[in-house]
Amino acid sequence: MLKIKDLTVKAGDKVILENFNLNVKNGEIVAIMGKNGSGKSTLCKALLNHPDYKKEGTIIFNEEDITDSKTEDIAKKGIYYLMQNPTEIEGVTNASYIKEARKARGIKEDVFTFNKELNKIIEETGIDKKYIHHNINERLSGGEKKKNELLGLYALNPSLILLDELDSGLDIDSLKNISQAILKYKEKTNASIIIITHHDSILSYIKPDIVHVIWDKNIKLSGDYTLAEKIEKQGFSWTINMTRSDNNE
Repeated sequence: MLKIKDLTVKAGDKVILENFNLNVKNGEIVAIMGKNGSGKSTLCKALLNHPDYKKEGTIIFNEEDITDSKTEDIAKKGIYYLMQNPTEIEGVTNASYIKEARKARGIKEDVFTFNKELNKIIEETGIDKKYIHHNINERLSGGEKKKNELLGLYALNPSLILLDELDSGLDIDSLKNISQAILKYKEKTNASIIIITHHDSILSYIKPDIVHVIWDKNIKLSGDYTLAEKIEKQGFSWTINMTRSDNNE
């Protein structure tokens, strides 16, 4: 599914990730945890070839090298990024965006089929119909924006979902409902998920198969869901001190 090999990412002269390696299998849920500023969100942006970052290394997605591909081409290949603060776009409705994005992904359908698909998405996500003809994320709260992004998730059929601090700005009910919608999509498609987070609130709903902890530009510790539980109770300093102790033995 996804193979990242020896990835180094810089913002200007600052090295944020260095010789970073990560493998994600088909249908696997992987959590990337770390303190603020550790490079978690940078990883997502590097995967999508964000222009603010310089990269060295290799990124393989579904057996294809996408390291230097354009962001829009990477998205077309089946990677969906649900960011911390989804962008507001004036003058572009969800319906028009979804229609053009599906066309770009090679989905051919007439108006009747498209409208039928939209109604199906509304039913599956539980999103109010009014959002279909609403400008993308315009004048919506943080929680409403993230719920609105589910339209794109269901409409574009990605095989890899990047969840960047999904729980940021969400109340408990919204987090639960959005998480359930994402899991419902995963059950239908067997998509892989990478969860970027610094605590385990979202992980209690979308339980990962593996948890990686990142600091000092790389993954330093890995484990199952219980690792996230320990971090929630004892903080990241526990993991850093533990690994340093192991290295000194």
